[in-house]
Formats: sequence, structure tokens, C-alpha cells
Amino acid sequence: MESENERAIERRLADLEHEVARLSALAEGRIDVVPSDAPDPSGAPGSSDVPGSSELADVPDVQDAGAAPDAADTPAGADDPLWFVNELGRRVPGAVMMAGALDTVSGPVRWQYGLMADGLLSQDWSDLARPLEALGHPARIELVRQVLRGAHTTAELLQLEHLASSGQLYHHLRQLVTAGWLVSPRRGYYEVPAARVVPLLVLTMIASS
Repeated sequence: MESENERAIERRLADLEHEVARLSALAEGRIDVVPSDAPDPSGAPGSSDVPGSSELADVPDVQDAGAAPDAADTPAGADDPLWFVNELGRRVPGAVMMAGALDTVSGPVRWQYGLMADGLLSQDWSDLARPLEALGHPARIELVRQVLRGAHTTAELLQLEHLASSGQLYHHLRQLVTAGWLVSPRRGYYEVPAARVVPLLVLTMIASS
């Protein structure tokens, strides 16, 4: 019972941290675009299982497309291979978004986040180097992948081929925690915050494209 209470407290704290981040983003002119027919997060199944995730209405699979059809002539839906882009252009012109709806070993994640392109282009990108740099090592990027796949303890992570010692493991874990890619809710246990799952997968898509 005590462990259940601790998990409930941890989920609540993560929810509060996400809400603070969301309000800060709104204050800075950021956007969080949710379809008008999206379910109410307070009553949506799974919304309490993944702290920090934004609920997103179920959508058909994204298809890879060549030339983009005219957004004004093509309705958003399963028959439109660029339905996401066209709907985004209709709702929030000039926005850049990332979104995902998937099941992980820790539970379902439905998350989306967006910023206005003008704001992105006007900010100092040098401040973004540190979180990206934290992933720029083979051992660290593999650590994050293994944590996403369900290896959460230091004992499990020490089995990775990229690591020669426990000292190396803790060094890399500290880098990832400092950059926000991992959190450690208790000693010797690590997980990827729900709000970082989709960004990590988007980064791997970018790197592999």
C-alpha cells in the first residue's frame, strides 16, 4: 500500500510539473494545439497512467507522401496522406508541431507540443546545444533506448555492451538526468519522462531520415 501511495504522489508531482511547464509555454507565446474533438483529459482512459502527457484524439496512421495536395481542396482524414499538415495549417498557420500516440512498457502516451516558427527562428539556438549534446554519445543514446524498452535499474543497464564499468554508467546517467532525458524517482531506478518520449522518437526519426 505504501508503494502505491508513493507512486500516486510521484504521478501527481509529475502532473503538476507538466502543468507548470504548459503555463510557462503559454506565457512565452508557445502553443499546445489539441483538436476540438479531443477527449477531456480529466476523463480520458489512461490519462492518469502517464503523468505529463497531453491527451490527443485517436488518429489514423500517418502515410509517407510525395507532393503535397492543396490544403484548401483536400479535407483532413484517412484519405489525405498529409492530413496532419493540412489540419495544422488550417488551425494554426505558421506553427511547427510534434505529436505521438503510442503504448510503452510504462503505459500509454498521447502527447503533442507546438511552437510558432517565427518564435523558433528568433531565439538563440546556442542554448539548445546542451540537451542535444547529451544524446550525442553512443552509450547515452543506447541507455535511453533501453530505458524506453523497459530496462530501468542500474543492474539491468550495466549489462549493455557500450559500458565498461559502473563508473561510466553513472557518468552517462548523470548527463542524461541533467539534460532532462531521464529522471530517477528513486535510487538506482531510471525512466524517461512521459513528456520526453515523443521528442526522443522524433529525434531518432530525424537522424534516420
